[in-house]
This record gives sequence, C-alpha cells and structure tokens, in this order.
Amino acid sequence: MTGRSITWNRSDVVVAIVFVAWQLFYLGYSWAASGRTLGMAVLGLRVVQADGTGLDPWRGVVRALVFPLSFLLFGLGFLGILVQHEHRALHDLIAGSAVIYAWDARAARLRFLAREAELGVGSAPQRPAGTTDTH
Repeated sequence: MTGRSITWNRSDVVVAIVFVAWQLFYLGYSWAASGRTLGMAVLGLRVVQADGTGLDPWRGVVRALVFPLSFLLFGLGFLGILVQHEHRALHDLIAGSAVIYAWDARAARLRFLAREAELGVGSAPQRPAGTTDTH
C-alpha cells in the first residue's frame, strides 16, 4: 500500500507498533467484547473465564498481551492443550481463561433424541423372532 518494502526487524519500530496495535485490536478487543474472534466464531469456539463465566474485558486484554509467550517459547506454551487435564495453553493459565465450544451440546443431544423419537427409532424394544405376547 505504501510502495515501500516492509520487513520485520528490530530497527523498524513502526512495524512493531502496527503489530502490537493489530494484536490488541483484533485479539484483545474481540476477546474482551464478545469472547471470540471472527475465526473462533466460524469454528464455534469461545473464550471464557476458567470457571465458565463470561470473559471480562481485562482478562481478554491480558490474554492478548501474553498470547505471544506461547509462540516465543518454541511453541511449548501450547503443549498444555494436549497434556494438561483442563486443556489450557500457557496464555490461558496466565489470563485465567479457557477456550470452550460455543454450541450447546445438551440441546443438540435433545434435538437428536427428538428426531429419533419422531422416526420411531429405538422407541419400542424388539421381541426375538418366533415369540408371541401371552397377555
């Protein structure tokens, strides 16, 4: 857009400022305002506090600020997602947040059971062949 080549190096302060501003706006503001970024909304994910309540704005900003730590430690900050019982990355542990599925699994299960009931699937137990009702 500027006609100049932009490279990431320590001497280019403008690039660092734009990167931090973008990170705070896209990640921090999105997490603070709605608990999700555009990409997370598409995937059905949401960021909440560790206890499951909605993410307060301060935690969203803290999560955005410490998010690079997970990358800077050679990606080891994400290892907690795979090995930890709560499946939380380093930035989630620091910010006191967790990523969850945004859809309601219980409601989806009830809709599935209602559909099965309408179709008659599994509604009555089947008798073995050759048996009759003796009533």
